[in-house]
Amino acid sequence: MMSTDTLPWHAAYPAPRSTAIGIHPEEVLGWLRSGRQPGRDFLLIDLRRTDFEGGTIRGSINLPAQTLYPAIPTLYSLLSQSHATEVIWYCGSSKGRGVRAASWFADYIEQQQDTRMRSLVLEGGIKGWVAAGKEYTDFMDEYDASAWTA
Repeated sequence: MMSTDTLPWHAAYPAPRSTAIGIHPEEVLGWLRSGRQPGRDFLLIDLRRTDFEGGTIRGSINLPAQTLYPAIPTLYSLLSQSHATEVIWYCGSSKGRGVRAASWFADYIEQQQDTRMRSLVLEGGIKGWVAAGKEYTDFMDEYDASAWTA
């Protein structure tokens, strides 16, 4: 039997039933350019905790993945009272935390029988966003190019 010290943080929560739906960074950039407002028209959630450096996509909130699962009902309640219809999750590469968070939230949306809201994972995560070039990094807060050169 494995000790709890060696289990990943997400092992304490149920495995997601849904499969995360991806959204291409180009689509999100188009929303930002067109004047759609993060926090009003859609929500961007940066799931990084210890690797939260180098900047974040403009308008994102930082909600570390390790604290997310118990907060899902509250987050959904707040969002369901807004007119935002998309929640976009990302982490470093959006292959672990991003996919898991988007799937957990999609599960919750489905349980609520909500057909209006969508839970999406940003393809490539923040690393992919930065690698896409200046037109993307121009839409970042606290962008620090030196954090991305390692």
